[in-house]
This record gives sequence, structure tokens and C-alpha cells, in this order.
Amino acid sequence: MADDRRPLYHLVGAAGFPNYGDELIAAGWLRHLARTAPEADVWLDCPSPGTAATLLDGLHPRVRCTDTVWRLCRAAPEGGPRETAAWVCGAIADPGLAPRWVAGVELLRRADVVHVIGGGYVNGLWPRHAGVLAAAVAATEHSGGRAVATGQGLTPEADGAGPQLRSLLERFALVEVRDEASARLLDRPGTLGLDDAFLPAAAVPAVTEAPEVVLCLQSDLSERPADALATFVLGALRRWEVDPEQIAVVEGIPGQDRVVYALLEHDLPGARFLPFDRVWRGGLPVAADQTWISTRFHPHLVAAAVGAGGLAVSLNGDYYPTKHRSLTTLGSGWELVTDLDTTPDRPAPGGFAREVVAGLRERKAALADRVYKRAGPELRRSV
Repeated sequence: MADDRRPLYHLVGAAGFPNYGDELIAAGWLRHLARTAPEADVWLDCPSPGTAATLLDGLHPRVRCTDTVWRLCRAAPEGGPRETAAWVCGAIADPGLAPRWVAGVELLRRADVVHVIGGGYVNGLWPRHAGVLAAAVAATEHSGGRAVATGQGLTPEADGAGPQLRSLLERFALVEVRDEASARLLDRPGTLGLDDAFLPAAAVPAVTEAPEVVLCLQSDLSERPADALATFVLGALRRWEVDPEQIAVVEGIPGQDRVVYALLEHDLPGARFLPFDRVWRGGLPVAADQTWISTRFHPHLVAAAVGAGGLAVSLNGDYYPTKHRSLTTLGSGWELVTDLDTTPDRPAPGGFAREVVAGLRERKAALADRVYKRAGPELRRSV
């Protein structure tokens, strides 16, 4: 059990699937708290706490993993986001409504800060995840703590869910979204900020030896068949006359990012495939003089941050274009590709300018100070 003399921070995120971006965000916040609040009790509430505990082991001296909030979201009766949120609020107010998770709910209700960390998981693709926001509100109203949300991507919205999201997030002490579409959905321009991977503690260093071209090609959340993406990528690599031995393919999600490469590997003799575990343990192979083709968002962010150029390929109507445009608007220099039937020129090296990255990281560091500056043992209440 947590010590009442210590701050209690309850982070809620999508880590443990695993997904490179979600793990990167969780790791960044844990490293930040290891530097600023090593004495705090930190709970990471995520869908797969066992995997998360393994991937994120040792990043904070007092971190533990649970899945209380996510179990409540799944346990809610059938219905839309509003019904899920209402049931989750009720279960936190009266833990007896969810008797299997009373211990976790009681812990959640003692938090000084419930921090919904960044990502694009509270939206119309996963409407039950509205319960995540409801849980943060209900828990902190009980404890007297603070609900905060950072780096959120809230679109596409579930049908008619905008008013509910606005109502829930108005009860948060701090709200930051990562893209203009989300800020418009909330009708709060002042909430526009940055993805949580810009947190300085989430920074990924460039490596001394890196491949000339790196691919990250997903098969999930796509409106186009895998062979269409494979054809597009092979056409681009041939037009650019890339030596296959200078190509690496990285996994953002294990298995999902192997499907397209399986269609390409016989045409790319000598290319290296880097599975998720190797990427996570050894680091994303990023360098300033590279060219990337990535459908995933966080490889775009990380590679552009060290100066690599690339193509951000969207396979989805509005979910991924919104994410990638949040980076191109900031100056990533990447080209957003939505048409797989044309072959673009090879992007020039560049990515974010170094001073731009420094400024973005300073902004995110200042936000992190605001998230936790009022938190401490003096806020704790006996419950």
C-alpha cells in the first residue's frame, strides 16, 4: 500500500499493448518524475500492466502498474460514451458497484494527481475510453486532488460526444491537446499544446551509425490494403534508387508492422528488419541525414526531431492526417502523403530545425512543471 506521507500520482495511459508511441510517452513521464519526485508513489494505470511493468521497469524507483481505470471502462454496461462515463463515475463514487476492483478504486480515490497522459486513445475509434476522463474527474473530486490531461488527441469524436468531452474536461485543473482539431472540438484554443513525446525526458538520441532509409509501415487502422502500401513504398524506393542494404524496417507494434514488410522483403535483399523489442531496448535508429517513410506518428516525431527528412503516409481518413499535420505545422519538414497512386520525389534531409526542437522541449518542460507544481504530501487527505 502507498504511504500517506508520500505524494501519490496516478498516471493513466495506453502503455503495455505494446505500441512504441504509448510506451515512449509513459517512459518520458516516469523519467521526469524520477528526476523531480523520486519519493512519490507512482501508479501507471494501463490496459496491459504486466507488459508495461516489464517494458518500463526501473524508470521510477516507486512505480507500480495497475489497470483499474481500464477495467472499469470495459466493465461498463453496453452503450455510448455518455453511458460509459456515467457508470464509471458511479463505480468510483460507490466502489461496491465494481466489487472486483474495490482495492484499485480506493487507491485511485486517494491520488494527489490523476494524470491522463498523452496519446490518441480518447476518441470515436474507442468510444468507451471516455470513461478514462470520467474516472479522473470522479477520483479527484473524492480526494481533493487534481485531474490533469496532457498531449491529448481527441478526434475523430464519437457521434455527439463533443458536449460530453467538453463537460468532463472543464472539470480538469489542466488540459492540453496536441492538435488544432482537438482544440476546436473543445472550443478552447488555449488548450493547444504538444504531444507528450516532446517532453525532454522522452527524447531519443541520434545514433552514430544508422541506415540511409528507414521504413515504419503499419497494417492496422488502415483504409487501404497492405499490398497497396507495399506497392507504393517499393515504387518510391526504386525511383530513389536506394540500395536495399541501406534500408531498415522498424516495428512500432509487434506483428502489425511485419505484415507490409513480408510483402516487400523478397524485393529488398539485404534490408534489415528490427522487431519492436530490439527497437525498444536498443533505440530507434535515427540520424539527421536519413530518409524515412512512416505511417506511424511517433517515428515521424522522433526522426524529425533529430533532423531526418521523410514522408508521413496516411492510410486513414482523418485520424492519422490530423496527427501528422500537428507535426508538419510545427515545422517537421515532412511531406504528408494521402495518395498511394503517385510516387513522390525523395524528401530532402532536414526535419525540425535544432532551435525549434529546443523551443518545443522547453514548452513541454514548462507544462510538466505546471502539472505537478501544486502536488505534494500537503495535499493528501485521509479518506
